[in-house]
Amino acid sequence: MLVGLGNPGPEYAHTRHNVGFEVVDRLAARHSAGPAREKWGAEVAEARLGSQRVLLCKPMEFMNVSGQAVVRLAQFFKVAPEHAVVVHDELDLPLGRLKLAGGGGHGGHNGVRSILAEWGQADFARVRIGIGRPAGSAKVGPGYVLGGFGRDERAVADGMCERAADAVEVIVTAGLLTAMNRFNGKAGDGPARTDQARAGEPHPGTVKASKKGTGPE
Repeated sequence: MLVGLGNPGPEYAHTRHNVGFEVVDRLAARHSAGPAREKWGAEVAEARLGSQRVLLCKPMEFMNVSGQAVVRLAQFFKVAPEHAVVVHDELDLPLGRLKLAGGGGHGGHNGVRSILAEWGQADFARVRIGIGRPAGSAKVGPGYVLGGFGRDERAVADGMCERAADAVEVIVTAGLLTAMNRFNGKAGDGPARTDQARAGEPHPGTVKASKKGTGPE
């Protein structure tokens, strides 16, 4: 199950907090995913990535309760945490940099916090997408993560989302450790997408719903 985190609604499209949605959309386009459908509070479609059947999931409840939809889907499709990949924005990484990991805490991210609280387990892979912090600001308000990228930033963000989609493909086809070795590093590191990423050991998963939750944070 490949989960991209974000907030539902056109007003949040292409904001910093919604890069997870962008990655799932890119994977759906790359792999000719079936039509998205609404199920259990998420937008879900199915695709094949190499030899693997995958679910592409975008929770359609607000970020701070997105774990509810993720866990409902996982239970319905009998997906264990270790067969899930969660893609989300990361303030503590500079724009353009990726960091892949397995397990760990939420790091202050409300979507990951919600998944951990609902699932009670942390064994899913994470693809963290750097959005950086505003220069000269110790605190980051919701307006920053819910805001769009600047003109110069947008090109970097697009390339970063492409590489994040590449990284998810490698996790699925070759395993998390291989993907970490290829993509954890300086901004722009990691190979461009190639068919060579299709070989290797599999890592096992998108459907549409209404907005719920207390807000988009």
